Amino acid sequence: MAYDLAKISMTALICPAFDAGVALTRLDERIARSPVGAGFLDRQNFADACASLWIDGELVHLEDLVLHDATKDVRTPTHELTIARDVLRTRRRIAAQSTDWALSAEGIRSLRQTSDTNSVGAEVVEPASGVRAAVAIEPEGEGKEGDDAKDLPGVDYAAIDAVLARSEAAIENATRPGRASEADRDALVYDLDWDEDARLDEWRGVLRQAENLPAVLQAIVALDAWNELSVLQHAPWLGRLLAASILRQAGITTGAHLAAINLGLKTIPVDRRRHRDRETRLLAIAHGLLAAAEIGLKEHDRLTLAKTMMDRKLEGRRTSSKLPELVELVMAKPLVSAGMVAKTLDVTPQAARRIVLELGLREMTGRGRFRAWGVL
Repeated sequence: MAYDLAKISMTALICPAFDAGVALTRLDERIARSPVGAGFLDRQNFADACASLWIDGELVHLEDLVLHDATKDVRTPTHELTIARDVLRTRRRIAAQSTDWALSAEGIRSLRQTSDTNSVGAEVVEPASGVRAAVAIEPEGEGKEGDDAKDLPGVDYAAIDAVLARSEAAIENATRPGRASEADRDALVYDLDWDEDARLDEWRGVLRQAENLPAVLQAIVALDAWNELSVLQHAPWLGRLLAASILRQAGITTGAHLAAINLGLKTIPVDRRRHRDRETRLLAIAHGLLAAAEIGLKEHDRLTLAKTMMDRKLEGRRTSSKLPELVELVMAKPLVSAGMVAKTLDVTPQAARRIVLELGLREMTGRGRFRAWGVL
């Protein structure tokens, strides 16, 4: 079904869209001039990635994502945590590029490949050659004098070679410039009748129809159209990042600031976000953008106050004190573990725990082991 903008009444959307644009601009200006601006943006990326999974019906804890991003996992990463990390990295990638990159043909192609590879997992293609045939293994474990590694008893080298071959094929498939063809996709994972190219072209057509609207209205319509057209099977989260990119391209948000749309939409009841009436959904998105800006302003004020309080504890410290470096780390990350502190400050884990307590950070996990701390 075509997404027709002519049937949308813009009258009810103008006021909340205008308010959202003003609030987002105020937040952007405050971040640009704030001493905690860089730390705020990094925290926002983590929080928005977790909120993105929440909107899609999955739960990812912020502490797990922070530790996973720092390669300090305390348990095996789940599939949902892997997707959250992909959302996080995609946000950083978009923010690091020029403002018009994400919505360009090259940008969408690159981001689409990333979502195909990471959200579902690289398609594993068996190579035509390179796997050795299975050979009989000596049941006795004696071996002969001078045996090398290839003759070790009780080891199935054919199985090992098969695993290595599949891994090499997956890496090659994930790094090749072209996308996997529809025939190469697994029917158990993908709906082969789902024409993503046609849906993406239709979504671009909606963007062309909305190009004369104000930037906030463009983002609202683009996000609703992405959800209604279900452009990508396994990456609904990419549409929300592209909507934030529209705001960035128009100058509502600037620099490295990519609006945390997911944080705002999380506050909107699901029955409004997925309502059958399109105007109700559009209003829900507009209110979500306004909520995102308000949440950001409150979080910025909280971080500014926390930074002021911690700076007071630095007065009178020796120049060799590690506390200033710890303050910078704590302001840059939502949570820090003993391992992260020890690596950044080049101290032992015991010293890391002591200096964390000296700064007066709050333990956030409630665990006896693998603890993490954050600002009050």
